[in-house]
Amino acid sequence: MSEQNYVTWNPWHGCTKYSEGCRYCYVYRQDEAYGSTISSEQCRKTQNYNLPVKKKRDGSFKVEAGSIVMTCFTSDFLLKDADEWRTDCWEMIKSRPDCMFYFFTKRIERFLECAPADWGDGYDNVIVGCTCENQDRADYRLPIFAKLPIKYKTIIIGPMLGPVNLENYLNSSICEVTCSGESGINVRPLNYDWVLDVRRQCINKGVSFQFHQTGAYFIKDGRMYHVPRRFQAQQARKAGIDYKIVDDYLPDI
Repeated sequence: MSEQNYVTWNPWHGCTKYSEGCRYCYVYRQDEAYGSTISSEQCRKTQNYNLPVKKKRDGSFKVEAGSIVMTCFTSDFLLKDADEWRTDCWEMIKSRPDCMFYFFTKRIERFLECAPADWGDGYDNVIVGCTCENQDRADYRLPIFAKLPIKYKTIIIGPMLGPVNLENYLNSSICEVTCSGESGINVRPLNYDWVLDVRRQCINKGVSFQFHQTGAYFIKDGRMYHVPRRFQAQQARKAGIDYKIVDDYLPDI
């Protein structure tokens, strides 16, 4: 993506754990750290529920035109517990064609039942990321993802829990693949060799690749490193292995 303004929009908070990648979910960890008395499994609307359409005193939108809106990052946009609220969110998304909305999901099999009635072959301002933490989830979720009418698709391997072969799923419909380690205490390590192998697959298939973060425990050349949270994304960038096909795969907004 080119230089953009990034905005976080969490219309609801809380999520039920769904697969192995959820074991040490950062939402649960953050809720505990902040002393929340409400279970992280309890999904509830937030005060920012209508953020995309909120306005300032001068009548302009609080979310500026041209923003990339990172959507529902403390839950899952396709969570069943949020079915009653999602229609409103689609309406807000549709009303802001001047912004791009980006959400990840582990529940990609629910996409069509959760999509708006006028989705057609996809909204021009929505990017959907399918999260796959291991080969088992990749082989289950990505064939479903491949058949869905979505204009901008990304694959997120995070937290990456083992080597993953994506070659059967990489084609021109995938905008980007991202790899990430797992953050937290006593979490599972990320092996750099797994990351490099996914990068190789992406280069061979002509798909953009990004190494997003190392995670707390990072194995390189057979040695385990502990990487503090504040340095995990920085160390991934320092590796210098991102691979971009184009500078910006998104339309002008």
